[in-house]
Amino acid sequence: MAASGRTRAFTLADVLVVGFLCLFLMLVTPIVAFYPGRSSGSRMTCGSNLSAIGKAMLIYANDYDDELPRTGGRTTQWGTTANWTAPHLWTAFGVQAVGSGGAASIGSCFYLLVKYCDVAPERFLCKYDKGVKEFKLSGRKDMPPNFELIDAWDFGPPEESYTHYSYSYHIPFGLYALTTSNDPGFAAAADRNPWIKSPAGDAGAFADFRPDAGVKGGTGTAVQAKKGNAAAHQRDGQNVLFLDSHVEFAKRAYCSVEDDNIYTISQNPVGGDPLGVPPPADSTCAPANRKDSVLVNDPVPQPRPRRLR
Repeated sequence: MAASGRTRAFTLADVLVVGFLCLFLMLVTPIVAFYPGRSSGSRMTCGSNLSAIGKAMLIYANDYDDELPRTGGRTTQWGTTANWTAPHLWTAFGVQAVGSGGAASIGSCFYLLVKYCDVAPERFLCKYDKGVKEFKLSGRKDMPPNFELIDAWDFGPPEESYTHYSYSYHIPFGLYALTTSNDPGFAAAADRNPWIKSPAGDAGAFADFRPDAGVKGGTGTAVQAKKGNAAAHQRDGQNVLFLDSHVEFAKRAYCSVEDDNIYTISQNPVGGDPLGVPPPADSTCAPANRKDSVLVNDPVPQPRPRRLR
């Protein structure tokens, strides 16, 4: 049958319906597209940056006896970088001439990848990690003349360095620093540790967290298990970099070797632990054993006490 060639005229009701639908889509689309932390796009962006960091770590390890980035000397402890603009390592971290002592930040370990592997500072940021911004030298007045990114030892002074990166790193100081000979399934870095105060806010309440009942020793619900995830992605999970350089979005924090919790210290003296205990954000922090992954980031510095007049 041949088409009649006539078209139906739009009524006022049709126009109102179409207009309402368009307005509805305009209002809803930004919420769906940009709701922070829940979209796969946001996870992919942060995960991509973490993947680039992982590849740079392997390049660094290839040049430094298979050791992943670690600043300072043989016995340097976790602390703050003494002088991020120092002309050499010894004064930057307070290391003695014999190569011992001193203190260094987690951020300074990441910064070795800027200094020696040409990783751009923006790569260390997850845009859903609130309170962080790219480290830049432009406009600064606390640097020597002709100072460049490769001259620095950290993401600025201690009072701001923690705001220039978004990731946590397996504690590199002490007995259990990572090398490429560790288990390939070992977690090396991830989104920020939820039990350490960050630019985004205070540390989480550890008492609210319990691993899933299906995990060895677990007694919690899914809601309780998610309390142990990173805050950057609305507690849905975290991007995790494993030692074999692959990155995945883990729905639970106990995703390292032997279901070990990447954000806590194992209570098992010889293996992993899905629960664990929150790590102290100071020089006493140390894994319980070689299978214990403990990913930490520098904490927000304590405010200096006000001087009484």
